[in-house]
Formats: sequence, structure tokens, C-alpha cells
Amino acid sequence: MAVINRTPDSFHDKGATFALDRAVGSALRAADLGADWVDIGGVPFGRGPAVSTAEEIDRVVPVVEAITAARPDLVVSVDTNRADVAAQAIVAGAAVINDTSGLGDERMAAVIAVSGAHVVITHSVGPPRVEKPPARYDDVVAEVRAFLSDRMARARAAGIPQERLIIDPGHDLDKNTLHSLELTRRLDEIASLDAPLLVAVSNKDFVGESIDRPRGERLPGSLAAMTACILAGARIVRMHDVAEAVDAVRMTEAILGWRAPARLEHNTHPTRNV
Repeated sequence: MAVINRTPDSFHDKGATFALDRAVGSALRAADLGADWVDIGGVPFGRGPAVSTAEEIDRVVPVVEAITAARPDLVVSVDTNRADVAAQAIVAGAAVINDTSGLGDERMAAVIAVSGAHVVITHSVGPPRVEKPPARYDDVVAEVRAFLSDRMARARAAGIPQERLIIDPGHDLDKNTLHSLELTRRLDEIASLDAPLLVAVSNKDFVGESIDRPRGERLPGSLAAMTACILAGARIVRMHDVAEAVDAVRMTEAILGWRAPARLEHNTHPTRNV
């Protein structure tokens, strides 16, 4: 899953794909590099100036329309916690709503239920875009798992079939670095829930703090975190650096026996006596 931010203040790309043509072009390049899925965001999760619902719709809907017209085979999701944005994005062609609030909008589940779209239910605490107190958990993994299980039940009760549910433990979302590392170590406990597991670890602060690297220098650490998550049960990985992530994923799949090597040449020729 490639990340496409149509925002002027995203934590990683700092608005590099805010312009409509750049956002669409970046999504299509990601697909050419091997991404199966692009995730379009119109409002960052972290604190910052308010963005109205109308402005968020104006940011994401034209991108979705352009991508789905150009690459109908590409999965397109929209990263939003607003039901009204989700509804418009689905009409535009989005197949997935990536809800970082975990169905915090009481209308979100109903909107998705009648649409046929999938939903990513992500763990976070309280509304996005606001300052919050320091993160505290007695057992972060147990609490994240309980939250996700409860929100999955809420989604099913609203009419979303189990097969359209995806879960995300929300690395760094209202969590400190120790919490995110603990989630990664014990990710199999989250993966045991009956839904595909998505992880979003790319360039996050828990990576930077773990290896003492600023933003822009976290690719190796991000790939290591991503690989650890795949080994623990993640099946969708949300990454900024598509080419490098695709190579790392394909190598991991080859090691696990899920993907045949692209070619087989080394030590396969008969020995010749000269």
C-alpha cells in the first residue's frame, strides 16, 4: 500500500504531492513500481490546523476519480475518519475506507455497510488533529486488541460483513515508542483476530527514536520494522518508499516460500571438466 498525501503538512513529504497532478502522478508511479494499492489522505492524523469536511472532500475526491479512471485494476483507499468524506470517496471509486479513528464517527459504519467498500479499522485514542496527554497503557497489546475486537463487532452489527474488515494496530497513533515496539514484538496477538492485518510503520517516530535517525533517514529501519511485522502476521504494509518496500516484501515472501524466485541460475548448470 503506497501513501499519497494530498496535504500541505504531511509529516513525511511536507506537501510534495499536495498539487492534484503531483498526487495523481505519484499514485500512478507507485503502481508502476509494484504497489497493489494506494492510500489517499487529505488530512494528517497529527495535530494541526482544522480542515473542513468540504475541503477534505475537495482534496481527495478528484485524486480518486483520476486514479480509478487511469488504473481501474489498482486498489484505492481514502484515509479519513469522516463519514461524509467516506461516502463521497466511495462514489468516486474508492474501494476501501482507511479509518484511523476506528469508526469514531457514529455514521461511518452505516455508510460503509451500504456501499460494498472494505474498511480498515485502526486503533487510536480520541479525535485526530488535537493535542493529547502522554500515552499510558497497562498492557498496550491487550488494550489495542480489545479495542479492535469491539470495533469489529460494531462494524458487523452495522451490516459490514466480516470479509470486508481489515485491522490496523495503529503504530505511533496515541502511543509512544515503547508502546509501538511492544505492539511489533507481540503483533501475533493482534494477527490472531479474524481479519487481515495492516501495519503502517513507514518513517514513523518509533523507528527514528529506536535507531536515532531524523525524518528522511529512516528507510532501513522502516524496512526492518515492516519485515518483522510480516513475519508476525501482517498482510498489508503501508509504505512511503515503494520500490524498496516491494523488493523487501518479495524477498521476505521468497524466504517464506510464498513466492518463487524471479529466476533460477546460480549453481544450476552442469559441472564441466576442462
